[in-house]
Amino acid sequence: HPTMAALNQTSLQPASFLLLGMAGLEDLHTWLSIPFCLMYIAALLGNFILLFVIVTERSLHEPMYLFLAMLAVADLVLSSSTVPKALSVFWSLSKEISFHACLTQMFFTHLSFIAESTILLAMAFDRYVAICDPLRYATVFTHSLIARIGLAAIARSFCVMFPTIFLLQRLPYCSHSIMPHTYCEHMGIARLACADISVNIWYGFATTLLSPGVDIVLIGVSYVLILRAVFRLSSKDAQLKAVGTCSSHACVILMFYTPAFFSFFTHRFGRNVPHHVHILLANLYVLLPPMLNPIVYTMKNKHIREKVSQVLFRTGQ
Repeated sequence: HPTMAALNQTSLQPASFLLLGMAGLEDLHTWLSIPFCLMYIAALLGNFILLFVIVTERSLHEPMYLFLAMLAVADLVLSSSTVPKALSVFWSLSKEISFHACLTQMFFTHLSFIAESTILLAMAFDRYVAICDPLRYATVFTHSLIARIGLAAIARSFCVMFPTIFLLQRLPYCSHSIMPHTYCEHMGIARLACADISVNIWYGFATTLLSPGVDIVLIGVSYVLILRAVFRLSSKDAQLKAVGTCSSHACVILMFYTPAFFSFFTHRFGRNVPHHVHILLANLYVLLPPMLNPIVYTMKNKHIREKVSQVLFRTGQ
């Protein structure tokens, strides 16, 4: 009977989920909200200042800085799609999130994560050409190539994440609507289903291996080639300069992938890992990189540091 089927279908999809935050650490929610809030404010300020400086300063319209601007945008989306809701859960303002809002949140969180991974790969390639083939750098990294890389980052993450919406919508949830998490992520939603989720598990596994997984391998390869080229440089000065330009990028890569891969692997294989550790890790990878990226690049890059201090002190006067 078609109407019965329709009724069944709607009752299987919950109207909304209830986010519990850090399950097991509820008493600490107010305390946890303080570092969360501070880190989020730092991420917003840092990335907006970085974006403002790069957009307004003509001398920073070079490939490396344009990639940084893209990174800042990805960081703002990554942190803003998760942290405000997490804070509202911590402060008990609203723990409820509608099914479609949950899917939207999941989509943008993972989308910006994959986009950021793609941009980090492009930055590794940028450093590789700058150090290993400096004479061709200007002809390789044209503004049109950078625009195409930006579009490719968005297109790629969209193509990877779009199917997950359908993979989650087709599942029955049998009124399981309590989610022990601070935000919606693909496997967190899938685990609430009362059906076989092996397609979701395999899809999640394949896309993680194929998008961030492949990126990190290629980044590793480009760094091996960069280091090989650096050690062939004759002067110590040139070697130090080359290592210096790469060190900030290497820092950012470690901060970005480490909590994310930890979170991913504890989800898959860490049956004995306490649940709040899962959630802390899942929150670290949407909070740490957005907060630290602008700081690392401003500290490490003299050019950016000068421009940022000009902007801050000009407005301060």
